[in-house]
Amino acid sequence: MNVAKLDQRELILFDLDGTLVDSAFDLYRAMNLSLARLDLPLVTEAQVRVWIGKGTSLFCESTLQYLKGEVDPDLHQQLLATFLEIYNAEPCVDTKAFDGVLDFLEWGLKHNKKLICVTNKPEQPARKILQELKMDHYFIDVIGGDRFAERKPDPIQLNYCIEHYKSSADKTLMIGDSSNDVAAARRAQVDCVVLSYGYNHGEDIQLCQPQQVVDNMMELLR
Repeated sequence: MNVAKLDQRELILFDLDGTLVDSAFDLYRAMNLSLARLDLPLVTEAQVRVWIGKGTSLFCESTLQYLKGEVDPDLHQQLLATFLEIYNAEPCVDTKAFDGVLDFLEWGLKHNKKLICVTNKPEQPARKILQELKMDHYFIDVIGGDRFAERKPDPIQLNYCIEHYKSSADKTLMIGDSSNDVAAARRAQVDCVVLSYGYNHGEDIQLCQPQQVVDNMMELLR
């Protein structure tokens, strides 16, 4: 079943981490630098891959819950501030685009699709990553998790894209990797395709009953 129906879409919205780029190693590096600065024990890359994908605050929360068995609000604020300072300075040391992504974006550009990155990551590092990977020219906008009061799974970012770029829900497609993307798309009444390789907080993506799962974005063009 092909949910994408790309010939009928004007607007294609993409999640960033776990969808367009594999950023886990840089998130892991920044988290351990932050923990070291606060004299806390370090964590592994495998653990980080389970904790990411639902925003920075929750990532810090999951880390502290694992290390301490509880989340002290003051320590959470300290870790969050430290992490954002360290990560925002260098968000793209080892981050790279997943296979098939650049070819798919190239196709979208060639076929005059409006492409927008819609992420729960703060806007500054999101834009920096796309610039450093020379991917920023594909997108007419990058909407970070800090642009509005709410973020995915709330549909506010998706609804904004549809209204601001003068499209409609049926001419819009969301491409993501997590239950947040699926839920936000559902609430915005937008079709959604998810990638199997992404970050979904360690949960099987099939549990949120996505409309379609693919292993590579280029499958959508076949």
